Amino acid sequence: MNTLSRFGIDGFILMIVIMIALAGWHPEWGDQNGPLPLKKIASYGVSLIFFFYGLKLSPEKLKEGLKNYHLHWIIQASTFLLFPALAWVAWWIFSPDMGDNLWLGIFFLAALPSTVSSSVVMVSIANGNIAGAIFNASISSLIGVIMTPLWMGLVMQTSGEGIDAIAVTKDLMIRIIIPVIAGILLHPYLIMPIRPFLNKLKMFDQSIILLIVYTAFCESFSGNLFQQLSWINLSWLSLGMLIMLGVVGTIIYYMSSWLGFNQADKISAFFCGSQKSLVHGTVMSNVLFKSSAAAGIILLPTMLYHTFQLIASSIIAQQLSRKK
Repeated sequence: MNTLSRFGIDGFILMIVIMIALAGWHPEWGDQNGPLPLKKIASYGVSLIFFFYGLKLSPEKLKEGLKNYHLHWIIQASTFLLFPALAWVAWWIFSPDMGDNLWLGIFFLAALPSTVSSSVVMVSIANGNIAGAIFNASISSLIGVIMTPLWMGLVMQTSGEGIDAIAVTKDLMIRIIIPVIAGILLHPYLIMPIRPFLNKLKMFDQSIILLIVYTAFCESFSGNLFQQLSWINLSWLSLGMLIMLGVVGTIIYYMSSWLGFNQADKISAFFCGSQKSLVHGTVMSNVLFKSSAAAGIILLPTMLYHTFQLIASSIIAQQLSRKK
């Protein structure tokens, strides 16, 4: 594990692989007719994740972080505008070569917010602007609660599938938005008593994510949807995720140089603007695609991109840490 961690592969990624393998071995354990209400457990877990996320957000720090607006603009524009634009261009060029579910997964990845913990950790290792990274990672997550469903609603209506906007909005309000707001409001009263236990919440978050991954892939395996996915498509998808990571990172680097960012801000813009959150991907998919048997395939691009971004970011951060 120590050797693998140098390349960005940790126990959590290995557990995701194990969950997918377990879903393929016994999909009946986690589908809608399974012996345990795993989907319902995951649903309650999602609300708790976002409640604790809101609880950890300091309103004072969010206000203080508003000052460096050039950095915020480039990170949020990359996350919610550049990624979807690249996904649209790729679809326009290569649309006949992949199934609809994979393309939906690529658009879903493009609509997701930036990751929180890993981007801040990478910025810290690379000697970047840590305060700017924390602020933008936090704000990105809050913006994503609104922007991700909006983008997916547009894409799914264009593709002819559509979503029940009223039902999705109601579900988001109950399971995500209200818990986040409740956490922020209770921050002044509860943050001190629970601060010693905040690090342990990561295990809870990861457990819920693994449960969502397992149930999503159980549904896909039960519906035999992966039989439609060839190794050629999987290889092209992996290559596409690597290219997207490289293109976004390059554009952010040259844009931040053109805007005259110092080195610390360039590092923060690069890591925060080029990463996508697997946490939000899994919990959002549990809301947007909860009745879809294709949820596992839709999540596949996000999982591949998450793995590649961890490996690439770890290597780049280590290289930058050696520089003054």
